[in-house]
This record gives sequence, structure tokens and C-alpha cells, in this order.
Amino acid sequence: MTGLTRSDSVAHWTERYGHALMDTFGAPQRVLVRGEGPYVWDADGTRYLDLLGGIAVNALGHAHPTLTAAVSAQLGTLGHISNFFASPTQIALAERLLALADAPEGSRVFLTNSGTEANEAAFKMARRNADGPAGRRTRVLALEGAFHGRSMGALALTSKAAYREPFEPLPGGVEFLPFGDTAALEAAFEGSDGDRVAALFLEPIQGEAGVRPLPPGYLVRARELTAAHGALLVLDEVQTGMGRTGVWLAHQHAHLGGGIRPDVVTLAKGLGGGFPVGAVVAYGERAATLLGRGQHGTTFGGNPVAAAAALATVGVIERDGLLAHVADLGAWWRQQIAALGHPLVAEVRGEGLLVAVGLTAPVAADVAARALAAGFVVNPCTPETIRLAPPFVLTREQAATFTDFLAALPHDLGAAA
Repeated sequence: MTGLTRSDSVAHWTERYGHALMDTFGAPQRVLVRGEGPYVWDADGTRYLDLLGGIAVNALGHAHPTLTAAVSAQLGTLGHISNFFASPTQIALAERLLALADAPEGSRVFLTNSGTEANEAAFKMARRNADGPAGRRTRVLALEGAFHGRSMGALALTSKAAYREPFEPLPGGVEFLPFGDTAALEAAFEGSDGDRVAALFLEPIQGEAGVRPLPPGYLVRARELTAAHGALLVLDEVQTGMGRTGVWLAHQHAHLGGGIRPDVVTLAKGLGGGFPVGAVVAYGERAATLLGRGQHGTTFGGNPVAAAAALATVGVIERDGLLAHVADLGAWWRQQIAALGHPLVAEVRGEGLLVAVGLTAPVAADVAARALAAGFVVNPCTPETIRLAPPFVLTREQAATFTDFLAALPHDLGAAA
């Protein structure tokens, strides 16, 4: 432990947390004081391998020198300026995102602070996609299991009842379709009702629901139907974007996206490497002009420091060849876990370094607690699923230590549940 006294212990800080912060997250599992690469340390000096990365945020790990230098330099030069003005970093980031997204001429970017704010903006774009051949477009489609955020608009697109019901009524018109069911998708667009669909929101891989990829061909059919009926195809790549799956955007995988071009993509999480920043990428003139002057805004979105952080993160990913590393390490790691043959591991899913270990019993919380005690940060995103979303700088040797932990789990853990 560095620079901390006994009174600065995890227990001490946890007690103060309970008196000072709203109880929206429950008691913190640990109080963390520093990080380096893929590791973090708590206030008691215990080291953990961070295999969650702040929920897929810390793409470059902790305290990356290039990111730290970029943020420090920008803050020392020009910090916040409001959107009455522009900055070179804001403009450069928007241009960079359009290039990474392979967006056509006329495309534009709206910068935000977070993923939920990006989805709020996309929801408002859907409302602006108003008129169709069947009259007013009032329908917005999303999938069961979807998670698009917790602000009111984004929450309306999120399917989990426990998140939604305490805050109803939510913005209306949202319908949830069965996950990955192409026949249900086609039925939603049948007849004149199909021309009343304003937008279809999809995650190429549902992260919160347990790292569930859409089945092959689903996105292609979704693109065909939305294009035929004038609806927007909005892809929420807040978790899967910016290299998390081994390509810049998950739908760019041929087996997921099949070469489609969406109307809107939302981004955040890994974009700033740990600095809060999000983005809405609108493809083409039609989508890019749905929100006119005064129809949307943000105080901090496009902040020069956040933009500098995002540019630095993208630059390091390119400079260090991290896309290929993410793809290679993720494939190897999933194979290694599956090869354990542990009776508690039902399957291993995912792309790149967005990995789910599916369990044969609802003991994910128990496994995550054991992992934390053993020095690993993981996430039990469902009762039967452990989610792994580590920094891109993770090595095979570091990943293997968690594989060894899984191998040592009691075989009868599920039976005791």
C-alpha cells in the first residue's frame, strides 16, 4: 500500500461511502486507490487483475502513459469551452470516427458524455423520423434482453422489467421483439404497420444480457426491412464498439453484420479509454440532418479533454496493433476455458475480449465473489453468466491465471446452489 495509513483501509472508506453516497449501487465490493495496466489495488494494498475493465471501458488498462499525457496536455492547454465554440480535438475526433465507421459522404457525429446519452440522442432522432406512407411513425422496436441505458429515453428501450417498472410511465411507442427471432422481426414490419416504424434499435452482441450475439443473417434482414419501410436502423455499439470485439465496430464482422451499413451507431465505454465520452454516428445526409439547430444539445459533449482522450485511445489501439491482439487473445482464451471441461462451465461465448462464461447452475455471483477473493475482478451479469471485458493490453499469461482459477473451482459448486 502506497501513501495510505491504517485509517484509510477499505473498511474505513466503505463506512464513509455508506454515509455519503446514495445507495443506488449497494455497498462497494472494494475501495480502489490506484491502477496500472490490467491491475488495480484496493485501499488495503491488495492487487486484483481487472478482467472487467470498468465494464468494457478501460481499453488501454489503467494509467496508460500515452492517455495520461494526452489528457494532461489538453487540460493544460484548453479545457472546457462549451458548444458555443469548437476545438481542433473535437473536429479531429469526429473526422476520425467517421473514417473508422466507414461512413459515407454527408455523415455527421454528435459527441456526448456517455452511452445512455448517445442513445437518448438516437431516440430523439427516431422521433424526428416522423412521417411515412402510413401516416405518423409512432413505433420504435427493440429486442428482449436489450440494455440501452438508464436515463428515461434509453430506459424505455431497455427491456428488463426490474429497471423499467419503478419509473413508468416511460416514453411510449416502444415494442420489444423476441431476441434473434427473424420471423418475429418480419412480422413486426408486415402490412401498413411496417410503415409506422420509426426505428429499430439493436445491439450486435447483447452485453448486459449475457454476451449474446445476434444470429447470423439477422442484421442483414433487419437492414432490408428497415430500408424497405423507411425506418432507421440504430446499432448500439456502446459496449461492442471501439475494438472490443477485435474490429472497430462489431457489426463490421462479416458473420455479424454481413456488410450492412446502419443509419446510426452509438458509442461510448472504450472510446475514451476511461475518460467519459460518447458519440452518435449518423450515416448519410438523411440521418445526419434529423436533429436540427436547437433540437438537441449537451454541455460537456465534445469537451476538448474528452476528445483528446478519445483520440489518444484510438491512436494507441492503432499504434500497438491492439485490434489483432484482441481478436487473437480472445479466441485463444475462449478455447482455453472451453477446453477445461469443467462441469460448471456450460459454454464460452463472445467476440474478441467480450467474453461470457456460461455456467451450468445459477452460481455466477458465488463464482464472482470467489474470484474477487482470489484477486480477479469479473462480473456476474446474469445468474448463470460471468462476463469478462478486460483491457486490450492483457497478456496470455495474465489471462491464463483466471483460466487456472476456473479450473480449480469446486466441481460440486452448482449442486450446492
